[in-house]
Amino acid sequence: MPDELLLTGGLVVDGSGGPAVTADVLVREGRIAAIGSGLTAGEVRDVTGRVICPGFVDVHTHSDLTLLSDPRALSKVHQGVTTEVVGNCGLGVAPLASGADIGPIRQAVGYLDLDPDVDWSWPDLGGYLDVLAAAGPGINVATLVGHLALHASVVGFTDRPASPSEIDRMCGLLGDAFDAGAVGLSTGLVYAPLPYVRDAELLALASLVADRDRIFTWHVRNYDDDLLDSVAQAVAVARATGARTQISHLAAVGRRNWGAVRRALDLVDAANADGCDVGVDIYPYLHGNAPLSQLLPAHVQEGGPSVWGPRLRDPDVRAEVRAAWVDRPTGWDELMLSWTSRPAPDPVVGRTIADLAASADPADVVLDLLAELGNGVLMTAGGRSEDDLRAVLGHPAAVVASDGLALDPSGVTGAGVPHPRSYGTFPRYLRSYAADLPDAVRRCTSAPAARVGLRDRGWLRPGAPADVVVFDPARLIDRATFTDPHQFAAGIDLVLVNGVVTVDGGEHTGQRAGSVLKGSA
Repeated sequence: MPDELLLTGGLVVDGSGGPAVTADVLVREGRIAAIGSGLTAGEVRDVTGRVICPGFVDVHTHSDLTLLSDPRALSKVHQGVTTEVVGNCGLGVAPLASGADIGPIRQAVGYLDLDPDVDWSWPDLGGYLDVLAAAGPGINVATLVGHLALHASVVGFTDRPASPSEIDRMCGLLGDAFDAGAVGLSTGLVYAPLPYVRDAELLALASLVADRDRIFTWHVRNYDDDLLDSVAQAVAVARATGARTQISHLAAVGRRNWGAVRRALDLVDAANADGCDVGVDIYPYLHGNAPLSQLLPAHVQEGGPSVWGPRLRDPDVRAEVRAAWVDRPTGWDELMLSWTSRPAPDPVVGRTIADLAASADPADVVLDLLAELGNGVLMTAGGRSEDDLRAVLGHPAAVVASDGLALDPSGVTGAGVPHPRSYGTFPRYLRSYAADLPDAVRRCTSAPAARVGLRDRGWLRPGAPADVVVFDPARLIDRATFTDPHQFAAGIDLVLVNGVVTVDGGEHTGQRAGSVLKGSA
């Protein structure tokens, strides 16, 4: 790789939100050396007609294990992502309390676990980061602490409050993880056993987050009928503790709930007006992606996936669940199976529950799948409003984040029909939703980086690490769809990770120049 690379003639959008300017960008020894005119270098690339901007910083991802399956992060770097944050929605892979059984916890975070050959044997968060660094990631990676691993390894999978001593133990593990470099804590209050968490535990953990100047990200308890109460809970914890807080993938699910996101944003605005620091993120799609088990009432999930099989075959339990699903906010035709842990190709993948239940009760189809596969079945789910999406994307506290995974379309993580956000989030946003290009780039770069404390990323300025994207605005487009998702975006011509050319002319160079980024306070 050249020691110097000069990009000439491009439109520089530096990530600050300030006006775009035509200028040259000089990269030297992995950093931005200069931005201006009349610059010289050993290698020169004419990028006239293209945009030069910082690499995109994806602060909400689930690549914890897929980056160990294929460290190149192909689906991410091909859309311009140079930094991502794993450990979201409470679904992290470390730390675990001493003596905890990894097996049930790995089942509980099955949403992350697309490659059974990945060896999960690290003892703590520092060990995980060492394994990740040794794998040689193709992009920069930072991690949150997943609340599920903390709670399940200390308290277990039963519906009971954590004792004061157990809360102290979790806080100790969390503090150790911060010392090892975690940039924050995430929770996901729909993923068992986290629905059983009481406020005392959330407040204690959030207080430690605030003390260490990290971030607390929330997959709130409910995104449909109880969205407002769920957002209010996160805001209340932020008010009580002062923890910097992020509401993840803010959306309202189900037509009867459309418009609720505006009232949720009012709660965010009120908290920020009172001195809190509450942000939101969202991806530019009208479907989500989740484990199929998310449909189950929380008490039915008690004990974890390993005990679901017999329970979900019990006629009385099935009748209870069926009754709970009578007034669902989304229809069975809006839920499509996107992946299962069965050998590929699985004929149920790519079909809606309504389609699979053409001659059966849809509830029985779902319960049979969950009884057999536990958390080994994923879905995409619709029922969202374009007006709601635009309201969130346009809000001052919002940043763009994929909620996706780094996938290899030709490898084991390329199975199924995953949500296209793993391949197309940032090009889709910039092509279809960006009214103001400098502000849109800011929401994809410096703003998300600052949310998680990575203040040297997301900028084009002298001295900053040279994470750079060059794209052609005339050709920029996401090509991934819900039925054919494993397609790289078009128009991303050049991607530099720490100054190393990683995508060139739309092709991956084989370079893996990413690094593990650690928080400090």
